[in-house]
Amino acid sequence: MSGSDRPTVAVAFHSGYGHTAVLAEAVARGAAEAGAQVISIAVDAISEEQWAQLDAADAIIFGAPTYMGTASAAFHAFAEASSKRWYTQTWADKIAAGFTNSGAKNGDKSSTLGYFFTMAAQHGMHWVSLGVQPGWASTEGSEDDVNRLGYFVGAGAQTPVDAGPEAVHRSDIATAEGLGARVARQTAFFRAGRTALAV
Repeated sequence: MSGSDRPTVAVAFHSGYGHTAVLAEAVARGAAEAGAQVISIAVDAISEEQWAQLDAADAIIFGAPTYMGTASAAFHAFAEASSKRWYTQTWADKIAAGFTNSGAKNGDKSSTLGYFFTMAAQHGMHWVSLGVQPGWASTEGSEDDVNRLGYFVGAGAQTPVDAGPEAVHRSDIATAEGLGARVARQTAFFRAGRTALAV
């Protein structure tokens, strides 16, 4: 893809203790390797310039740890602040996706991914799923399988609560990279379609 054809993918995330930041880096890496221009934004310190970057992006991938069954408070504050964009539907027809991390294998991550999905729907965005069959789902599978936790709506990861960011599982990192790549590809399809219809 030429520079003008490359989609812009923004990764808007909050990380409480560094684990989700590792996943955000993996998502960004996957999107970049699939040909996207990538912007990473820590939403707990978002600037007006970064809000403008989100407004201009073709896709936004949301990420946050799962605390008490939902996204972190810092992410919720960002989501509430995005209501100005909701009012004008500034993000309508952008691509959206999401990822999260928790301490427990399940950890109610589906609640957080569902929250991201609902937020995206309110903004009029198009949600992209993980698009990967569940790993570690048979006697021949292993914890090293991509999508080892078996999520479909987005990328789910698990890291022990008493371990640092270096303990984020390599399977979860690979899963996050795959999400970023899928979003980049789907966004490129959308851009090409819009261009074709505009001719």
